[in-house]
Amino acid sequence: MKKRYVILSGLLALTLAACSQEKPKNEENTQKTEQTSQPEGTVGSKSQSSSQKKAEVVNKGDHYSIQGKYDEIVVANKHYPLSKDYNPGENPTAKAELLKLIAAMQAAGYPISDHYSGFRSYETQTKLYQDYVNQDGKEAADRYSARPGYSEHQTGLAFDLIGTNGELVTEEKAAQWLLDHAADYGFVVRYLKGKEKETGYMAEEWHLRYVGKEAKEIAASGLSLEEYYGFEGGDYASSVTPSKPTTPSPQTPSIPAQGVYRFTKRSSIKAEARMSAPELAYYDAGQSVTYDRV
Repeated sequence: MKKRYVILSGLLALTLAACSQEKPKNEENTQKTEQTSQPEGTVGSKSQSSSQKKAEVVNKGDHYSIQGKYDEIVVANKHYPLSKDYNPGENPTAKAELLKLIAAMQAAGYPISDHYSGFRSYETQTKLYQDYVNQDGKEAADRYSARPGYSEHQTGLAFDLIGTNGELVTEEKAAQWLLDHAADYGFVVRYLKGKEKETGYMAEEWHLRYVGKEAKEIAASGLSLEEYYGFEGGDYASSVTPSKPTTPSPQTPSIPAQGVYRFTKRSSIKAEARMSAPELAYYDAGQSVTYDRV
């Protein structure tokens, strides 16, 4: 009897361990949050009287997104990070449209280079951001460079335009052309002047974000993506880097060191604590046994 008593203890450990491997039945596998914000001010002469949208930000496991009017919109800002392993590369559709945009600017007489800054991996952004911190300090770097995991460039949907002089495009007429025509190619100027509070970054005339068909409506509104879709923006929530999107881990069940265990289903008693071990006996649902794990 003592031998069976010990074997049963092993069985309980095996049974409970096996249960702990089962995925929890979450109501949903994704975490959802709803954010709203209020529009402020104007951009140029464009009115911001557009009705405020209410975005449902969905945790996809390695990134966050919202459902736009036509397509899913990947969200990446100081409140919604990307996983270190999120590595989609350059979006082929966005790249094709960017090349058309560059060609159009060149045809219009703007000195735009064929070269541009596109996709950056988590590792590349880590090094780049640290270089800026070393150069200007963390507070200053946070105004113009994203911390690792927070850069839109990691989505493969963001591009920085470069002039033929090798510098980022800031010339006034070229910047205005982008405000007027980038949406024709599915892009918006992501970091607008006067929207630093909403986006968390200084204005960047050269930084384009591909959003697809809805770009014209977004550009016409004069709003940042945060305002247009109504998701949270601005600076980092705290000085501590927020955690990346993760899938909840199953919790290992615990039982007292000793007591009475009641079986809820037919359970085998095996010679060893492994599933492939031969069955010696079994307990039916409703039967109980006194145990001691020590």
